[in-house]
Amino acid sequence: MSPDPSDVLTVEVAGGTALVTVNRPEVRNAINATVLQALTRTLEELAADEDVQVLIFTGAGDKAFVAGADINELAVRTPRDGLKATMQGVYEQVEQFPKPTIAAVNGYAFGGGHELALACDIRVASTNAQFALPETGLGIMPAAGGTQRLAKLVGLGRATEIILTGRRVKADDALAMGLVTDVVEPGELLDTARETANAIMSKGPLAIQLAKTVVRHGFDVDHQTGILLERLAQSVLYSSAEKTEGTNAFLEKRSPDFRGAAQKDVNK
Repeated sequence: MSPDPSDVLTVEVAGGTALVTVNRPEVRNAINATVLQALTRTLEELAADEDVQVLIFTGAGDKAFVAGADINELAVRTPRDGLKATMQGVYEQVEQFPKPTIAAVNGYAFGGGHELALACDIRVASTNAQFALPETGLGIMPAAGGTQRLAKLVGLGRATEIILTGRRVKADDALAMGLVTDVVEPGELLDTARETANAIMSKGPLAIQLAKTVVRHGFDVDHQTGILLERLAQSVLYSSAEKTEGTNAFLEKRSPDFRGAAQKDVNK
């Protein structure tokens, strides 16, 4: 009997944040078909949940975030599986998720685990985190977005070296090269991720969604197209109740009620 997807992925929603935990600590949270199925379903549900404003991804236990793909499944994959690219598709879903995503990386983030973190908007790491793309040592290559996203984050030369050698990158080095934005003690990791989520949720939700969209899509186009995306998104925000609430709150020296303003925009 196949494992229940709810057993390999847990979701806790509180205060506008959904904590999504890969729950296979006995195999260092390795990604298999069941985890991917659960991720797809969970992302669809959380995208539709108006109470969820930010997602945090992490791994169960203190050994690994996600230590890569399940090698037992990998060993029997065929060229057809490569073309189907299931993991790549799920991580595209993560990257295109309409709400901000944060990877809280504890321990090993190897292979598919590293690529999951790369698909998130923001990455924070514990001091014991290690990142690697070791696929070439198995006679394959990173193919869930790793070859593309890593180069955009750390530069072409450094990404090429990391991918070709498969070397492990420790947390401090990951911070220095811009792979993560913060490194904290393991016991502070989730608190730090939640603090980041709270900082995001204090801002205008429509502004956050459009800013994420423009940054993501503007990165892959020429400068003039990116500037045009920026201009169009700003024009939408200028017409929003959210902008009115934000500017009025600033002038009146009070905290803005962006949730109430967002509802006004919905009811227009």
